[in-house]
Amino acid sequence: MILWINGAFGSGKTQTAYELHHRLPDSFVYDPENIGYVIRRNVPESVRTENFQDYPMWRTFNFEMLDYIAKNYSGNIIVPMTITSRKYYDEIIGRLSEKYDVAHVILYAEKETLLKRLASRLEGQNSWAACQIDRCIRAFQEDITEYKIHTDTLTISQTAEKAAEAAGIALPKDTQNGLQKFIGRNITKLKHIR
Repeated sequence: MILWINGAFGSGKTQTAYELHHRLPDSFVYDPENIGYVIRRNVPESVRTENFQDYPMWRTFNFEMLDYIAKNYSGNIIVPMTITSRKYYDEIIGRLSEKYDVAHVILYAEKETLLKRLASRLEGQNSWAACQIDRCIRAFQEDITEYKIHTDTLTISQTAEKAAEAAGIALPKDTQNGLQKFIGRNITKLKHIR
């Protein structure tokens, strides 16, 4: 199973992915964003694009990588990545769906909630992520409208449970106490500040 967790920046994709990973012993988190950073660092500045998803090789590489992992790994693959272009969605998620069991969920939140969450990770209202919120919300209302989980009032644990349920994945009971969750989530947050 490939579980693609989509949503605007600040919707909780990464935290939800790692919550699922923690609770699913046979799972792997694949982050397509890493390939974007590799591409960005390895092309001349004069041909760089603002959004690395616009590079055809980013979409091709991520499809090929996920295809390889899905062929050779028997566990659940969790992919936290914002995709707002229907064309790009079809090139990666659509193609993977032709070969594998793929579940796609959108973590959805109001703009005010997203801005608060971004601020908690030190991204202000003028950050790149904050400036993408309107585009993301519009895309998830018009172009990519599959299963949405409204996360404004949900905890990370509740969001993970709803995502697993939507994907048909049996999620074991959470055994972490509050302090373990707090530490784990802050470590995840710090590792993913870019």
